Amino acid sequence: MGKLALPEGLPAPAGGAVDLLIVAAEHSGDEHAARLVRRLRAKNPVLKVCALGGAQLNAAGAQLLRDLTAGSAMGFAVLAKISYYRALIADIVRWVGTHKPRAVCFVDSSGLNLRIAQGLFEQGYSVKAGGPTKALYYISPQIWASRAGRRFGMAKHLDGLAAIFPFEPAVYADTTLPVEFVGHPFVAPDYVAPVAFDPAGPVLLLPGSRRQVVKRLFPVLLEAYRLSGTKRPAVVLYPSEEIRALLRTFNPPENIRLLSTHGAGTVAASAVLTASGTMSMHCALAGIPGALTYKTDPLTYFLGRLLVKLEFIGIANLLLKEAMYPEYIQGAAKPAALAEELRAGLEDPARQEQTQMQSAKLRALLTQPTNGSVVDWMLRHLG
Repeated sequence: MGKLALPEGLPAPAGGAVDLLIVAAEHSGDEHAARLVRRLRAKNPVLKVCALGGAQLNAAGAQLLRDLTAGSAMGFAVLAKISYYRALIADIVRWVGTHKPRAVCFVDSSGLNLRIAQGLFEQGYSVKAGGPTKALYYISPQIWASRAGRRFGMAKHLDGLAAIFPFEPAVYADTTLPVEFVGHPFVAPDYVAPVAFDPAGPVLLLPGSRRQVVKRLFPVLLEAYRLSGTKRPAVVLYPSEEIRALLRTFNPPENIRLLSTHGAGTVAASAVLTASGTMSMHCALAGIPGALTYKTDPLTYFLGRLLVKLEFIGIANLLLKEAMYPEYIQGAAKPAALAEELRAGLEDPARQEQTQMQSAKLRALLTQPTNGSVVDWMLRHLG
């Protein structure tokens, strides 16, 4: 990828004063933020919202100042992008200082958003620094998995955080940051899940969204599916055309369909072999029996294990404190073992019943608490 052109200055808000600026740098954040904006504007139609995000925020009625989701690569690891992101952060901080929104809501994407929050504090624009603009955060960085020390900087720079996992407020208990569990967006009443359970449906094979993981994992999933002996067709969901092209290089058989996660609707499935990540949570909430697997290069895995000290890598397993999805990681990710898990998911009524019970428990854990949703949280902060 070539060097990014430096961003031009951000446009002024249409119609004068703005109530809320949202910064959502990735497609998932754009989706969650758009749902928040739609629900906010349903309760307060005159609320003026500007956004740095993507098409979904724009469609929800926010004035889109810039599309940050194009390319969907917000990492700071690529040296060629450092100048671009430094200029972008400076532009956002200047915009907030000039137009003085009542609040800025950062959605996920901690690599970018925590730096913007720090900039707002250092320039004296945020409430914590004596300024007029609240700095709020929706969807906490996973500090409980790695880099826990970030919580102290967050407490210094932020005015409030809306958490999507019930254990997260306790993670910040030794800081001054007000943290409130608001329920997980995947269990919101208006959320349309990408997968559902159907005991007569096809098998799901989900190798993930990262090229290096897909390259290592997809051949294992294909062989596990073959060894399982099932006559059911399989569906592979892919997040981008780049991943679709990669999947096709493995020449999957005709009874395996490749479907985009965008516009495919809800796919009903009977069992799943899934990489760790967002889709594994969707499958767990849907109650689809199966197993979780992950395979990357040895150095990346070794470094990851040094940073992340958790019993499980699947978030559903972590929340339930038990292996809803048995985990087969690195060397344990063998086709024969995964084939056995697939057969159990398809043929063992006790396994299917257990998965349904665990799914119901997981959904209850993630459901909106009695003190309100993320919309209620935001409206309280906006006064």
